Amino acid sequence: MRTPSFLTQLCTASLMGVAIGLGLGWSRQASTENQPAALQTTTVPMKFLVLAGGGAPHYNEIALEKNVRYFQRTLNSFGINLASTRQYFANGNDGQPTVRYINLVGQEQFKSPEIDNLDGAATVDNAQMWFEDLAKKSSPCPAFFYFTGHGFYNNENPDNNAMILWEEKLVSVQQLSGWLDQLPPEQPFVAMMAQCFSGSFANLIYEQGNPDNPVALQSRCGFFATVAERPSVGCTPAVNEADYRDYSSSFFAGLSGIDRVGQPVMSADYNTDGTVSYAEAHAFAKVDKETTDWPVSTLEVWLQKQASEDQISEIFAQPMDDILSQAAPHRQYVVRALSEKLSLDLNQPYSSQMSPVDFESVTGAYWVRLGMELINISMTQQIQQSDQADLKRVLEQITNCENSSLAMPQS
Repeated sequence: MRTPSFLTQLCTASLMGVAIGLGLGWSRQASTENQPAALQTTTVPMKFLVLAGGGAPHYNEIALEKNVRYFQRTLNSFGINLASTRQYFANGNDGQPTVRYINLVGQEQFKSPEIDNLDGAATVDNAQMWFEDLAKKSSPCPAFFYFTGHGFYNNENPDNNAMILWEEKLVSVQQLSGWLDQLPPEQPFVAMMAQCFSGSFANLIYEQGNPDNPVALQSRCGFFATVAERPSVGCTPAVNEADYRDYSSSFFAGLSGIDRVGQPVMSADYNTDGTVSYAEAHAFAKVDKETTDWPVSTLEVWLQKQASEDQISEIFAQPMDDILSQAAPHRQYVVRALSEKLSLDLNQPYSSQMSPVDFESVTGAYWVRLGMELINISMTQQIQQSDQADLKRVLEQITNCENSSLAMPQS
């Protein structure tokens, strides 16, 4: 698998213990990420698509079924009627026992899916039909897509990984983006995908899902459990939800304020505007659970691609407090919280405090998440201070999408 360029810099910082550069010296003007999203003012009802489950019974774990139920409870907490959703899980409603779980005495067993308002099987045809129907609507409405299942790693092109649907059929980044390309330009679309190698779907912002193409006209964004090159955690046949530690558990807890066992969690409304945005829920998830995942969003993958190795070295050589002063509140939260977990001094540079670390460990994941966050903050500011109008436009478009929320007026 490829090593992301920012990780190369992390390893260099760890092994060399050097601080390169004199800092970027950007002004302290307010970040675009602090601004309210235009999407939040819409009065058009949202549409939801859920695709879930494994591609076959032997990896169709009960946790995936329970993830769909938790998503339903999340929608209910926002007063959203499940009639606005289409939910497709594994084999659907045919009654076959395909959900794998471990019973109380440790035995593997299978049962049929038990999901309220289930519309059918998680097939490619059902997924494509939903997008085709969305494209035909007379008034474009915001759409939210949730995928909880398994991912396929494309060795030949990790920019075009795939999600695995029922009967082990694949839908690649480019295929999904092709469906999105058929939507009207004013159609907003948000995805939350929790599978292995899911970060590849950050490329859905591009026409045909190809990062060599222009960014699409639609407002598209997504949130992903991990980067394109890595597996994620969370698919388990264990029954007890209190033991689940995964990205989607944390994301929806941050978004709704209620965890998957019904307990309230600390508010993720970091900018105190009364609404938890998708970006704030994503920030919550980066800190919430002890996992080895490296969560990313479309904006973050795009920002990290803008950063050269020299720029990353300069970012890591700055006192972290200097970078924090440029950050949106949700990014400040991530830097402060992860620094506290790692016992770091915010007055010192990131690179000068890093000792050799196992990047496959939870501690290593904290280091990577923190390093990515510093890059996200700094590259946002650099683009805002530049004279590159095209980059500014893309930054604003994706930021506004990620700052939208489920807390929109519903009809």
